[in-house]
Amino acid sequence: MKTMISAILIGVVCISVSFAQDQPKQVEVGDNIPAFNANDDQGDLWQSSTHLAKGKYLVVYFYPAAMTGGCTAQACTYRDNVEDLKKLNIDLVGVSGDPVNNLKLFKQAHALNFPLVSDVNGFIANLFGVPSRQGGSFKTTVNSKAVTLIRPTTTSRWTFILDDQGKVLYKDTQVNAQQDTAKVLAFIKTLQ
Repeated sequence: MKTMISAILIGVVCISVSFAQDQPKQVEVGDNIPAFNANDDQGDLWQSSTHLAKGKYLVVYFYPAAMTGGCTAQACTYRDNVEDLKKLNIDLVGVSGDPVNNLKLFKQAHALNFPLVSDVNGFIANLFGVPSRQGGSFKTTVNSKAVTLIRPTTTSRWTFILDDQGKVLYKDTQVNAQQDTAKVLAFIKTLQ
């Protein structure tokens, strides 16, 4: 009986620890995000510190999966408005749980003109408090070839705007993929 109770207690502790790891801390407007680094779509190291502290805003948008419908619509809308973002002194980065190769294919297939970074372990998502879960696979065609894209982590679609010191100025947890860019531009215009 004592062994059975110990086993049950250990199971409860393991479930509690696992649950706690799956629940990222809540990040709110006004909080500061520490510097973070990740591999970009070319396999190079992307560093938030090179985009902050230069008098620019940084839009960090999280999306579930490269090459899927909503994520493609969101990325292409940002692509089509990147010059408007630059005029307002905004740098942009897309973050997903896709490996670098998936991001490279995504960027090439849709002529994306901004960096995408790989967050395969969910570290950046956790830093921002974005919920993530186990990833999966997605079959698609790239350059007339059938490919299966596998991602270890899938995150929720959330968007943040940071000031040049890493302070969260804007947080959207109910992102509409096609309207995200317009909402970001409208918000930045209220600050100027």
